[in-house]
Amino acid sequence: MAEAPDNGTGIKNRFLGLLRGTGAIVEGAAEVAKDATVSALEGAGDVAGGLTGTASRIVSGALGAVDEVGTGLVRTAKGLVVGILQGVGEVATVTAGVISDTVRAAIKGTGAIGADVTKTARGVAEGLIAATRDTGTDLATGAVALGRAAVAGVKDLGGDIVGTAAGTVSGAVAGAADVGADVLTAIKGTARGLVQGAGEVGADVVDVTRGAVTGAISAAKDVGLTAEDAASAAITGAFEAAEEIGESAVHAVRDVAASGVEGVKAVIQGDQDTK
Repeated sequence: MAEAPDNGTGIKNRFLGLLRGTGAIVEGAAEVAKDATVSALEGAGDVAGGLTGTASRIVSGALGAVDEVGTGLVRTAKGLVVGILQGVGEVATVTAGVISDTVRAAIKGTGAIGADVTKTARGVAEGLIAATRDTGTDLATGAVALGRAAVAGVKDLGGDIVGTAAGTVSGAVAGAADVGADVLTAIKGTARGLVQGAGEVGADVVDVTRGAVTGAISAAKDVGLTAEDAASAAITGAFEAAEEIGESAVHAVRDVAASGVEGVKAVIQGDQDTK
């Protein structure tokens, strides 16, 4: 008798079949995650309260399969996020809290199998931004929630914050391009969320800002953007978050802009004090 798709072992087995087969991993992962999410949350009185456990169970099964097979981390992470958010969208509204729970579950699950969190961050970001179209989520709002959750998740693990910030922005660019969304909005919102998250968990604003700009630059060429435009969108988002945090954060972001990143000049749009 086949195990139910929302059963932890059943989820892992379905992902093992995907990873060992020849099918499309992203699409297949999204289907499994969506089915399991709807099954778990449909009829639940408290969808938000039930999501954390549901997302963790789905992520655990999926990443357990990745760990066993030894491949498919980025594509599985992307599909996971798409499926979970689509599933939530069928029974409730996808909120910033839903996004945060999903992202943090994916990053925590990565730590549990000892995989590269920067790769997961890229896949998660790509899936999340792509899913905004199908779930009716505002792109900028989703991008900010993504960035905040990514920093919080990697801080919990003690992982590579700079690499995670870069991977998150790079993935956001790819996700926006996938669905024809505004790439600069995705960059700006994700960078803003990353720096907001840094302020909330005590991470280094300079490191997070530099990582965000690096990710924007590395992804720019793949979507037809200039490195300067991508870097400026990231630094502007970071600066807007820094203004909410305080003067020291503002100075930190200005210092990154002044020194440049990878030889690329990043212009803070709307900052009258930038020379």
